[in-house]
Amino acid sequence: MSRSGAAVLGWALLAGALLPPPPVRPQPLPHGQRDVHQKEAQFNTTYIDWVDGNLLNIYAFNHSVRRSTTEGVRVSVNVLSNQKDQPVLFVVRQKEAVVSFQVPLILRGLYQRKYAYQEVSRTLCQPQTKSEMETQYFFVDVSTLSDNTSYQLRVTRVENFVLRTNVRFSFNATAAQPQYFKYEFPEEVDSVIVKVTSPMAFPCSVISIQDILCPVYDLDNNVAFIGMYQTMTKKAAITVQKKDFPSHSFYVVVVVKTEDEACGGPLPYYPLSKNASPDEPVDQHNRQKILEVMVSPAITSEAYVRSVLFCLGIFLSFYILTLLIACWESCRQHKKKGLLAAMDSPSLDTGHSRGIPESFLNHGPYDSYGYGSFGNGSSSSTEGITDSLASAEVSYSYVGERSLENVASRPRLDSLSSVEEDDYDTLADIDYDKNVIRTKQYLCVADLARKDKRVLRKKYQIYFWNIATIAVFYALPVIQLVITYQTVVNVTGNQDICYYNFLCAHPLGNLSAFNNILSNLGYVLLGLLFLLIILQREINYNRALLRNDTHALECGIPKHFGLFYAMGTALMMEGLLSACYHVCPNYTNFQFDTSFMYMIAGLCMLKLYQKRHPDINASAYSAYACLALVIFFSVVGVVFGKGNTAFWIVFSVIHIVATLLLSTQLYYMGRWKLDSGILRRILHVLYTDCVRQCSGPMYVDRMVLLVMGNIINWSLAAYGLIVRPNDFASYLLAIGICNLLLYFAFYIIMKLRSGERIKLIPLLCIISTSVVWGFALFFFFQGLSTWQKTPAESREHNRDCILLDFFDDHDIWHFLSSIAMFGSFLVLLTLDDDLDCVQRDKIYVF
Repeated sequence: MSRSGAAVLGWALLAGALLPPPPVRPQPLPHGQRDVHQKEAQFNTTYIDWVDGNLLNIYAFNHSVRRSTTEGVRVSVNVLSNQKDQPVLFVVRQKEAVVSFQVPLILRGLYQRKYAYQEVSRTLCQPQTKSEMETQYFFVDVSTLSDNTSYQLRVTRVENFVLRTNVRFSFNATAAQPQYFKYEFPEEVDSVIVKVTSPMAFPCSVISIQDILCPVYDLDNNVAFIGMYQTMTKKAAITVQKKDFPSHSFYVVVVVKTEDEACGGPLPYYPLSKNASPDEPVDQHNRQKILEVMVSPAITSEAYVRSVLFCLGIFLSFYILTLLIACWESCRQHKKKGLLAAMDSPSLDTGHSRGIPESFLNHGPYDSYGYGSFGNGSSSSTEGITDSLASAEVSYSYVGERSLENVASRPRLDSLSSVEEDDYDTLADIDYDKNVIRTKQYLCVADLARKDKRVLRKKYQIYFWNIATIAVFYALPVIQLVITYQTVVNVTGNQDICYYNFLCAHPLGNLSAFNNILSNLGYVLLGLLFLLIILQREINYNRALLRNDTHALECGIPKHFGLFYAMGTALMMEGLLSACYHVCPNYTNFQFDTSFMYMIAGLCMLKLYQKRHPDINASAYSAYACLALVIFFSVVGVVFGKGNTAFWIVFSVIHIVATLLLSTQLYYMGRWKLDSGILRRILHVLYTDCVRQCSGPMYVDRMVLLVMGNIINWSLAAYGLIVRPNDFASYLLAIGICNLLLYFAFYIIMKLRSGERIKLIPLLCIISTSVVWGFALFFFFQGLSTWQKTPAESREHNRDCILLDFFDDHDIWHFLSSIAMFGSFLVLLTLDDDLDCVQRDKIYVF
């Protein structure tokens, strides 16, 4: 190129450079690439910014971490734009964890309902540091696919992130703003109890105890993934043991649920407009709860030992007391024999023994038949010889003119032939005995005590062996089931399965509430003591029979011990099954706690009836069949009875019919038949006694008492039919206990009306047992938990321990009720001791 051409080109380039550039059209970033803006950020500063699909904002934070202290860091965000279809994504990158969440935050409730939250706050999991002090960095990334979205971001330090022992701390929480705190075990503390309270029942919340791991599960949809947790309205308490956490520290996580249904609250109305989609989330606005948390030390191992020794000491003292009474009675019996021998001496004035039957002077009422002892006597009360002498001088009002001197010469009424157990069980089957006059108004025990004693002994021993067999087959699957329940609780951490009193639930090994199990020991120990007392009584009675003791053969209520053995066994099994129930008390296994209560009530009524009707009492097979029917109704009522009108109608009809049949049995003293002609006979009685002529009842006292009993039972049936209580098992048990008390009152009144009396020992037992029952029922009705409500609502009734910082009100109920049951059994055992010197043909049947 020539010099002139080069000059022209140069000028042209210079002119082009001086011209303004053409307008440039902006181009979108290539797919997958964004404009990244990173900035250094500070704590406690609110950043108001925006983000779109082409922008990624990164906020870099740093803070110093010390090994000796733990600091909580909380990230709070609020999306100012309302674009639910294109949320903003926040990602927090830490040294050992990544936390991500979108805003609006969508949480699901029951039936997959969606709830949206615009304001979200999350506490960051703090990684451990090995150095004395370390600077740690974390980054908050903000991104979205929407066009333009404004938001607020604020990072703060959490005050009181580490909870201190016995120090209360208040805070607020919502479903999208959960809270959690850290607790470190002091060296001298092995277990603590975490208590969370709130002045407001709703919104429903969840309390979780989690190990020091990242990430922390602190949302409604994942809080149940690890650790222990329970729902909460106003109260929650979880006992935590140091051995379960290798780091000797844990997180207390508090989450507010999206709905209150889990805590027994109503399901919220789900608003849907005409044009709204069913999947559109609902904004719950400010669903906030005020809470307070406190961690306090639980009891020490010394408290466990002290409580076990206390429990053993209470019930073993009954053994010592029984042994002392036995020794005392034995000494009194020896003194009595010495006095009787002295009265037989020729040197004494025979006038002092005038009117005293020879048979009575030679024998006590078959040696050693006394109050629950291993010693002597039916004359164990302080009346002593005075009562015995008076009984010879002055006859009972119902004894008449016949003296005990005739007893030895009376023909034996019991046959020694081999008679099968089922040869006769009703009065009609013993018509061959000419001493029984069917038309007389009043029957005597001698009329209904004509069976061979060997047959009766075998018959009533079946009660014991049957209940022992039932106990084995019933208890083994129950034990297996409750162990499974406890294992599920320990593995899943779901403490809503079992209805404990969490404010006084002391764990031991795999058991969550050892105190509720230990307090049932009284039933077992006192039941065993009662069996030993019955065994000694039977041994003494059998010895008297071998001596052909006149009093043992012909006087007093016939002695049969099979039902007493069954009652003692039932008391022991009640303790075992109550302990099984309290391993994991809930709605499905409450029947374990009540089954043998039904049996105890039924056996006590049978024993009362057997006292005056020894030959015509129900067989063991029919009795246990009836009790099995009661338990069957209990199960059916628990499963299907809640709000089922048809069930309550059927049950009320059966209840009323059974009451009428039992009343007829008691009124006619067993002298009636339930057969096809029953209706014809009822109509005949109504016609002759009410239509043709108006005549009063033959047994006025008995009629009055039975009418009162029917009024009470009909009232209970009407109450069940109208109210239909949810706790059917307790309702059925109340019916059984009320009828037992009615029958016992009927027996006492008829006994006194017949001219009999109650000796000192049974009278003291009645009074003391009534007092103990009163206190026991007071503690029973405290209601520390109830499976008729949700677990969270049940915990509102939880209360602290009241005895030795170990036992609660329900444990006191166990103590007192076991003592009261033992006392009630002693009442049944000694109630008719005043008849031991009275001929059986002078003892009325009622």
